[in-house]
Amino acid sequence: MWIPTEHEKYGVVIASFRGTVPYGLSLEIGDTVQILEKCDGWYRGFALKNPNIKGIFPSSYVHLKNACVKNKGQFEMVIPTEDSVITEMTSTLRDWGTMWKQLYVRNEGDLFHRLWHIMNEILDLRRQVLVGHLTHDRMKDVKRHITARLDWGNEQLGLDLVPRKEYAMVDPEDISITELYRLMEHRHRKKDTPVQASSHHLFVQMKSLMCSNLGEELEVIFSLFDSKENRPISERFFLRLNRNGLPKAPDKPERQCSLFVDLGSSELRRDIYITVHIIRIGRMGAGEKKNACSVQYRRPFGCAVLSIADLLTGETKDDLILKVYMCNTESEWYQIHENIIKKLNARYNLTGSNAGLAVSLQLLHGDIEQIRREYSSVFSHGVSITRKLGFSNIIMPGEMRNDLYITIERGEFEKGGKSVARNVEVTMFIVESSGQTLKDFISFGSGEPPASEYHSFVLYHNNSPRWSELLKLPIPVDKFRGAHIRFEFRHCSTKEKGEKKLFGFSFVPLMQEDGRTLPDGTHELIVHKCEENTNLQDTTRYLKLPFSKGILLGNNNQAMKATKESFWITSFLCSTKLTQNGDMLDLLKWRTHPDKITGCLSKLKEIDGSEIVKFLQDTLDTLFGILDENSQKYGSKVFDSLVHIINLLQDSKFHHFKPVMDTYIESHFAGALAYRDLIKVLKWYVDRITEAERQEHIQEVLKAQEYIFKYIVQSRRLFSLATGGQNEEEFRRCIQELLMSVRFFLSQESKGSGALSQSQAVFLSSFPAVYSELLKLFDVREVANLVQDTLGSLPTIVHVDDALQAVKLQCIGKTVESQLYTNPDSRYILLPVVLHHLHMHLQEQKDLIMCARILSNVFCLIKKNSSEKSVLEEIDVIVASLLDILLRTILEITSRPQPSGSTMRLQFQDVTGEFVACLLSLLRQMTDRHYQQLLDSFNTKEELRDFLLQIFTVFRILIRPEMFPKDWTVMRLVANNVIITTVLYLSDALRKNFLNENFDYKIWDSYFYLAVIFINQLCLQLEMFTPSKKKKVLEKYGDMRVTMGCEIFSMWQNLGEHKLHFIPALIGPFLEVTLIPQPDLRNVMIPIFHDMMDWEQRRSGNFKQVEAKLIDKLDSLMSEGKGDETYRELFNSILLKKIERETWRESGVSLIATVTRLMERLLDYRDCMKMGEVDGKKIGCTVSLLNFYKTELNKEEMYIRYIHKLYDLHLKAQNFTEAAYTLLLYDELLEWSDRPLREFLTYPMQTEWQRKEHLHLAIIQNFDRGKCWENGIILCRKIAEQYESYYDYRNLSKMRMMEASLYDKIMDQQRLEPEFFRVGFYGKKFPFFLRNKEFVCRGHDYERLEAFQQRMLNEFPHAIAMQHANQPDETIFQAEAQYLQIYAVTPIPDSQEVLQREGVPDNIKSFYKVNHIWKFRYDRPFHKGTKDKENEFKSLWVERTSLYLVQSLPGISRWFEVEKREVVEMSPLENATEVLENKNQQLKTLISQCQTRQMQNINPLTMCLNGVIDAAVNGGVSRYQEAFFVKEYILSHPEDGEKIARLRELMLEQAQILEFGLAVHEKFVPQDMRPLHKKLVDQFFVMKSSLGIQEFSACIQASPVHFPNGSPRVCRNSAPASMSPDGTRVIPRRSPLSYPAVNRYSSSSLSSQASAEVSNITGQSESSDEVFNMQPSPSTSSLSSTHSASPNVTSSAPSSARASPLLSDKHKHSRENSCLSPRERPCSAIYPTPVEPSQRLLFNHIGDGALPRSDPNLSAPEKAVNPTPSSWSLDSGKEAKNMSDGGKLISPPVPPRPTQTASPARHTTSVSPSPAGRSPLKGSMQSFTPSPVEYHSPGLISNSPVLSGSYSSGISSLSRCSTSETSGFENQVNEQSVAPGSGHSGSEELVRKESKTPPPYSVYERTLRRPVPLPHSLSIPITAEPPALPPKPLAARSGHLENGTRRTDPGPRPRPLPRKVSQL
Repeated sequence: MWIPTEHEKYGVVIASFRGTVPYGLSLEIGDTVQILEKCDGWYRGFALKNPNIKGIFPSSYVHLKNACVKNKGQFEMVIPTEDSVITEMTSTLRDWGTMWKQLYVRNEGDLFHRLWHIMNEILDLRRQVLVGHLTHDRMKDVKRHITARLDWGNEQLGLDLVPRKEYAMVDPEDISITELYRLMEHRHRKKDTPVQASSHHLFVQMKSLMCSNLGEELEVIFSLFDSKENRPISERFFLRLNRNGLPKAPDKPERQCSLFVDLGSSELRRDIYITVHIIRIGRMGAGEKKNACSVQYRRPFGCAVLSIADLLTGETKDDLILKVYMCNTESEWYQIHENIIKKLNARYNLTGSNAGLAVSLQLLHGDIEQIRREYSSVFSHGVSITRKLGFSNIIMPGEMRNDLYITIERGEFEKGGKSVARNVEVTMFIVESSGQTLKDFISFGSGEPPASEYHSFVLYHNNSPRWSELLKLPIPVDKFRGAHIRFEFRHCSTKEKGEKKLFGFSFVPLMQEDGRTLPDGTHELIVHKCEENTNLQDTTRYLKLPFSKGILLGNNNQAMKATKESFWITSFLCSTKLTQNGDMLDLLKWRTHPDKITGCLSKLKEIDGSEIVKFLQDTLDTLFGILDENSQKYGSKVFDSLVHIINLLQDSKFHHFKPVMDTYIESHFAGALAYRDLIKVLKWYVDRITEAERQEHIQEVLKAQEYIFKYIVQSRRLFSLATGGQNEEEFRRCIQELLMSVRFFLSQESKGSGALSQSQAVFLSSFPAVYSELLKLFDVREVANLVQDTLGSLPTIVHVDDALQAVKLQCIGKTVESQLYTNPDSRYILLPVVLHHLHMHLQEQKDLIMCARILSNVFCLIKKNSSEKSVLEEIDVIVASLLDILLRTILEITSRPQPSGSTMRLQFQDVTGEFVACLLSLLRQMTDRHYQQLLDSFNTKEELRDFLLQIFTVFRILIRPEMFPKDWTVMRLVANNVIITTVLYLSDALRKNFLNENFDYKIWDSYFYLAVIFINQLCLQLEMFTPSKKKKVLEKYGDMRVTMGCEIFSMWQNLGEHKLHFIPALIGPFLEVTLIPQPDLRNVMIPIFHDMMDWEQRRSGNFKQVEAKLIDKLDSLMSEGKGDETYRELFNSILLKKIERETWRESGVSLIATVTRLMERLLDYRDCMKMGEVDGKKIGCTVSLLNFYKTELNKEEMYIRYIHKLYDLHLKAQNFTEAAYTLLLYDELLEWSDRPLREFLTYPMQTEWQRKEHLHLAIIQNFDRGKCWENGIILCRKIAEQYESYYDYRNLSKMRMMEASLYDKIMDQQRLEPEFFRVGFYGKKFPFFLRNKEFVCRGHDYERLEAFQQRMLNEFPHAIAMQHANQPDETIFQAEAQYLQIYAVTPIPDSQEVLQREGVPDNIKSFYKVNHIWKFRYDRPFHKGTKDKENEFKSLWVERTSLYLVQSLPGISRWFEVEKREVVEMSPLENATEVLENKNQQLKTLISQCQTRQMQNINPLTMCLNGVIDAAVNGGVSRYQEAFFVKEYILSHPEDGEKIARLRELMLEQAQILEFGLAVHEKFVPQDMRPLHKKLVDQFFVMKSSLGIQEFSACIQASPVHFPNGSPRVCRNSAPASMSPDGTRVIPRRSPLSYPAVNRYSSSSLSSQASAEVSNITGQSESSDEVFNMQPSPSTSSLSSTHSASPNVTSSAPSSARASPLLSDKHKHSRENSCLSPRERPCSAIYPTPVEPSQRLLFNHIGDGALPRSDPNLSAPEKAVNPTPSSWSLDSGKEAKNMSDGGKLISPPVPPRPTQTASPARHTTSVSPSPAGRSPLKGSMQSFTPSPVEYHSPGLISNSPVLSGSYSSGISSLSRCSTSETSGFENQVNEQSVAPGSGHSGSEELVRKESKTPPPYSVYERTLRRPVPLPHSLSIPITAEPPALPPKPLAARSGHLENGTRRTDPGPRPRPLPRKVSQL
């Protein structure tokens, strides 16, 4: 049975439990669980990380922990009763764990590893705390470490700052908000601005001395030197090095490193240096022989210096190498360091280039205890401490020192009868009074133990040596008296014995007879001469002698003789026990000389402070002893002395001695009667204040009043204890009188002089310190009344004298901080005075920082929810006095501009924050009663209105993100809780007072605005929090957004008809609120939109305003990341439900649908924009949104914004052509006008003309970069027209040059023809703009099908690629997945005019093949019926799919949606016909390219010939005969008669083409391929015989064009002559391939005539090697573009040569065959290329010579696919088609017969029979004569891979789309070549129809079927005669008449086709 648990409430999982049992709860190790019930070893409960899931788990898996339970029962809350630091550590580490893993994912390795170390460290510390074996101090230390690391980690991870008190987290509900603010501010300040340490320490570690000439032991002496004052400021650090320059005692670290302690901030400056002196121990001369002398001398070696400022740049731990300078002149050794510092080091040599002193230096900051903690390793290993010279900046009481510093300065000695100067060595001993030498009291420096004697270094041959060596003598005090120092002087011989001879001595006593020590300073000592063997051990013999020249006696002749030699030392005593001051000694011994008391007291002020504090207790005892002795006589003097000592302790150097005085007062002071005298003298001074002229001494007295009162109170207490409380009334009266005097003096106003006010200020600054003393004797209320009276006596008028006002405020501040104010009774008495002064200062806006501090302290004492009566009364008083002024102050300081300086700004933020905290504290303390009283206190509605506006404005300021630092979430949540509570109180007042007739828009608007920004705050968006943080916030405050949302809804409903005031203004703010992902909030707020629509409908009959505002705001809000799919559905469903019963339902549904569709697109756009790189999805999404704004919403500004977003995306992706088209959309919206335009996006303020010009130039630049130069030319012309109209010839010239450069680029630069791919996006998981739609995409350069497919799969990583091309079914459409269907499609150009024209280079044609394409085609072969295994062609059908786009490609996107698709089926016969047509066309093209030398090698032609002939021999074409020429098929398909005939003609034509191709091949084939050629020729004869050409020839009618004599005639003046392979110009009259209908040649051999013709054509000028070694063409089509063949067929030459020209043919071929691209499949029976879908073509018998009829539903390519059987001639390129339109048979076109003959070189006709069915432009083409001087285009033929109008013998244009074109340069043709039935009417009709071809450079509109036209900026105006090439503006050319008879309407003539110079 399950029993609710009583004590087992909380536990930690110690082993993971999978929860496999029924109702089992899955648990991970480390989870915390709350237990609800237990039963037989099982618990039931939940994991705290997911409290919604409850289950059971074994009790053995859980370790129970102590916890307390709040709210027992269903909603009980369990809180563990462990140390709060442990709790925080646990939860923090859990949060960090998740984030730590994310750091690894985000590749933030550095922080990842650092955090890992910190987490491990915290876990270790946590274990230490949990074990509980730590001492109190150690526990405190561990907690400090833990919290420091927690704070560091939180800061690094961007988590919240945790407020703490004594290392424990603080609950903001338990303390006042001002205290919370201070805690936060303290931690923030600690984090941001580390406190500058006042104490610094220098760590020095000696590593080695690197020097080449070592070999002797060394002494290295470090010290700090002040170059400004030329004196050392520290003791010395002394260490010894061995002969190798390494420390002598490596096992003792304290000998190698030292810490120079107690450096003040003032000493970290540039002129403080580290000096290093190096002394060698060895021979006198460095170069002496080793055995010369055994005695070791200390000799100077070198010096190094380093400025301490060099260490301030960073705490470097790297070793420094200090340069060591050697001393050349020993007499200057004493100042070598000074000279180096002064840069006078030229006189010194460096020890060597690589030599130096290796040391490690580091500056440490903080007090010494802190350093010990933080650098414990340094201290644990051992380090010597080097002190500063003398006392540190702050003298600590209890510090015991007695150090005498002696500096051995210099000496003056006689030669001593020698010719050279002496080598003097000084030896020093300390001798005590008994004559014994003191052992171990001479310290050379830290790092070296003290020695008993000292030997100076020796200067060579110097009678005036200067040493300047500093020594420390730490002699105990008891040894000091009677001790003296003896100096012995010896001459050191350099002879072999090396003996040292004593020649003199000096001595100096340490203490004088009167008890004073040796005074500080330099002393000139007498050198007493003596013999070498003199015994100085008997001190009595010399102590009677004089020691210093300063105290010589005139009658001491013996001493006088010795005065020639002198020795100087400097002494400096640093002692806390001994004094050198005689006055101090006189004062302390006052009883021995009573007559000197007055003088001693007077001299006390002149004694140095450090002497006084050393003997503080003795001095005080002396003073009070004198007072007891004779108070009448010495009372005033003692008082003054006491004041002097008290004020001395105010000095920062001595303020640490205040506790010493406090201890003295408490424990040692015994003056029980002193209080009377002290009160009397103090009152006397106070009474004299107002009259005294000089106030300095009185101010000193007032400064000391705190300690004077301490003495008075302690004295009174001692008296009471002694007498049992006698004279109490008298004492009280004295105090009252004293304070009366004070009040009188305070109430005086300063008349003119400021001295009085200064005295008042001094009194006020020290008065609050007296309160605690008074409390020791008086009741709290009494003291409070005394203080209130005293402070109340201050003048209330605010003076000009601001200094006094500030001091008054400081006094108030100290009062509030005092112990007196903490008591509620006294607080109630003092509060009015405090508030009065605060009010006064806040009104004047003065001393705000102090006011803020006082207010904070006031509120710190009032705890939250304190219901005590006294507290409620205090709040009453504060609200009445300060609320209004507090609001005004916050408004005032937040509206000021922030100061610029960082310190000032910090101060500014502090004061703002403190006032805000005070306001929040006050509001949180206010109850219902307080709010009611406040609202009732306003007399008029105006006052209430002003107050509400003011408080709403302040709340808006508090909500600002910058109000608190970003990691102060705790503070923000508290503030928000207070704000929402206050708003709920005030909204009631708003409803009651400002509705109906009293409606006030401003206040309601302020209210709504506040509510909206409250909900939108970042710190309230709980969705962004971690689960644990979200749980804590919800438990403490709930979701405040929902509360405020409900309040908004409630207030909105109350508005009634006044709602109209807020429509549409509040739509945007409310929309922003509803976008917050909080379901409850959305459900509350979305219905408000229905209400708005309803009221707007009532007002204006529609809700256009609501719609417009919704759409505008949605875009900006959603682009900021707000909103989601759930919101879209919720918005739609809630509003649709709301408007069901409305009369305006239809228009409402329309609005909701529009907004919903916009949301879909915006959400898709936002999701796409999150991707990193630019891809098709981003661009497609932007296009979808852009079109939506244009077509559905008509929002021009948004439309333009998205145009520019799309433009930027294209530029980023380097889609320059698309970028240009995109910018054109904006360009179209502008006119060439002078209308001024405002600044917009990146455009400055400018005229419309200027902006359009700027756009034009940008578009031209992008067309240029995208190699779309034809479009750029049109824009160049447009802008050139504008320049010309303004006579801006400079810019016009530039534009013309730019236009010319674009023409050059067309002809000279290579352009790659892109592939096109059809992509289907199926399934519901795709974005809305792609879902279940199909698109055609323009691929990138060189991008093949596989690469494109991979790119699409990368863009949609979750998509599945479909492996077939069939249309998917409905299940795929509705699937919750993504399916991609991709295959290549073929572009079908609309305009054929340029493509079919002769002589147009491929560089030009290539543009029209792949630009402005609306239609694409895809073929799928399949078998219908039974498949014949022997001959599959019988049942091979083709399904041809045509796709029509919504816009042409290229355009504003690389892909456009398919608008319409048409599917037709082609029969096997039609399929076979098209396959042959395409193969024939491919052969012609290759032969033509070979003849015009456009092929780099002959391999493509070889392979194509081989493929066709080999297939034919092995049954290729013969399969067609078996399938379609058999009797059964002809009888069963009588309707296919014409098609069968057409197939026959194509087969015969193929044979003729092959024959000529072999002839050409023979000419150019390399020698090594001759055997292959011979094989081809042999196979060709077999093929001819297998085709049975002779049998079929009788059936075939005459070709419409043939040449009777079969050989061409050369006409040298013919303008359009082609280049033959040998370079000669030939004009074909009759082509070898223009075969007559009846074959003349036998099938057994090639006609000799044909061979002869071929040899005539090719000539002998160039070898075949030269022909095939020509450079490849740079144009796109030269790279194997299959467009040069049929649009649907890949030749047997490798098609990939275009995309990858470097691949081997073998690989190219195999790769291309694996692709499904219909444009590139090899032509074979398996992949035939189908016919156009929109037609089933039936071909007429040759001979019915009717012209084709124009069908407006057919595009030009559809009409140009099937050439007539024998109408193709290699010389003229004339071709025609038999078409069937509506059952009517159409004969192929016949070239017109000219009626008159003119000069063949001058008169030619250009005729194009193919109409452009969809072009709206009409006009006629003027015939023209090309002039040899008009246009020169070098390299035309050699640069064009596909011969466009070639002029070689018999080879004409064979480009892909010119198969239906009649030659534009037809020469005179024999009458026999004109077919029967054709005549001049056909020619005229052709000329009329030609005008339907659109201009080749226009981006023309598709007006017949396109709802969204292309930009018309690229279309040139409709003219009567659109030119074939872009005409130059304002230029007309007179034309020549053809044959002098035919003339069309006059107009500008088209430009001639570009030609090579060699063609002219």
